Amino acid sequence: MAGGKATPRQKMINLMYLIFIAMLALNMSKEVLAAFGIMNEKLETSNIKTTESNNEFLASLETKASEDAKKYGELYQNAQKIKSLSQEYYDYLESLKKGMTEKLEDPKDYARMDNSDFLDGKFFQGDNLTKDGKEFLQRINDYRTQVAAIAPKALKEAVTSRFQVGDENGKVEKRDGTKQDWINYHYEGYPLVASLAKLTALQADVKSTEEDALKSMLEGELTNQVSLKNFATSLAASKSAFYNGDKYDGKIIISKTDASSTPVRAELTLDGRKLTADKDYRLEAGGIQMLIGAGNPGDHEIKGTMFFMQDGEEIPVEVNNSFATISKPNAALIAADKMNVVYRGVANPMSISIPGIPNNKVTARATGLRPVSGSKYIMNPGKGRTVKITASGTLPDGQGISTTSEFRIKDIPRPSGAVRGEAGSIKMPRRNLEVSTISAMLEDFDFDLNLGVSGFKFKVPGQPTIVVRGNKLNAAAKSALKRAKRGSSVQVFDVQAYISNNKSYKLKKVSPVFIELTN
Repeated sequence: MAGGKATPRQKMINLMYLIFIAMLALNMSKEVLAAFGIMNEKLETSNIKTTESNNEFLASLETKASEDAKKYGELYQNAQKIKSLSQEYYDYLESLKKGMTEKLEDPKDYARMDNSDFLDGKFFQGDNLTKDGKEFLQRINDYRTQVAAIAPKALKEAVTSRFQVGDENGKVEKRDGTKQDWINYHYEGYPLVASLAKLTALQADVKSTEEDALKSMLEGELTNQVSLKNFATSLAASKSAFYNGDKYDGKIIISKTDASSTPVRAELTLDGRKLTADKDYRLEAGGIQMLIGAGNPGDHEIKGTMFFMQDGEEIPVEVNNSFATISKPNAALIAADKMNVVYRGVANPMSISIPGIPNNKVTARATGLRPVSGSKYIMNPGKGRTVKITASGTLPDGQGISTTSEFRIKDIPRPSGAVRGEAGSIKMPRRNLEVSTISAMLEDFDFDLNLGVSGFKFKVPGQPTIVVRGNKLNAAAKSALKRAKRGSSVQVFDVQAYISNNKSYKLKKVSPVFIELTN
């Protein structure tokens, strides 16, 4: 009844079948009957151990299914079906065995179990089978068919062979060349102890089938997992970018990319900030897909732990990686070599960076220079006619870079006096001038400086010069303005201007403004 490579246990069962056949021509001695009884006990003990082993295999398959339902879920369901079919058939055979021994005073007095009446009366009625005999055949046929339909492909032939009940007509060829029904050949006229042992051997075949199926399912999938079809390559190097002349130290590495290598969860931080699953990263076959932005220029660290499920336990794997972000060029660099100029008294904005080096790894030095953020700096030049700015940094390969640029220092150009925002010579009605604000402005200057006026002088032709505090005409100036003739030109000069946020800086003398009165 065995198929495939026979184990020592299966060889023992096969030997029993040979002995059973030989019994047809022998008168059973008490010793032979006792030997069958002893063999029956050993088979029953073996069945108990196989049951324990099968339960462990099924538990392992259940664990794998909980870890990776995609790969093991269907296998586990099939294993449960085989387990259920096997247990049902095993229990049926066990009920037959109990019926055979329930009326015996001593179920282990094998020397007295030489009567064949039990199965002869249960299975056979003249040349026909009883209802129980037909059920016995139906049970073994159903078990063979149902298990073979579920079992792995490599095991189907062995299952069919192990539970085959004769040829296509249910016949077995005897030694004399004649044929006999399989059930009569194996169970009619045998001593009770021999039939008992044969049923136990049939139970052993059930346990062996169950064991073979579970092993094949579990080991077959594990073999498939280590197949190179489930691996992919990636490239790892000591740094993400190389300079011409560098030696490339990249390494091609191989890693699993199937569902069994998918982490079950992760605890990650980016530069100390906790990351959120599905928002900042996604678990996938072979590892973790990061969903974060590259962040500000500089070095960034991803740390934490990812967890894999193995044999029902979470296995932690440390994560400690870093990456660098550099500023993305978004324009060509065009500079007028003679126009490197900074203005005294002004917060001159500057951008200082070194391509290939994160901004937080770049150091810039100069008198009056201070960092703002990233590559942004502010230069407030002091005395002198020039200032030198030195930028330094270290490339990923450890090579240092230092560059110095010289800038000319210029003063803020001469402001112009203004009335109503107009400078130079302007025309306006007398009434408008009375209420207008006197201001100072820097025409065609690149910086938007907030200039204030603390005083000025006001001159009407034929009238004394009036000194005014503030930025509007006072009573004396308005009185003089009333005496001015139509078409005459009044003058605002010696305007005292200052920079609102840098009053210590002394501006150049402000140009006067001339107003022609239109009424």
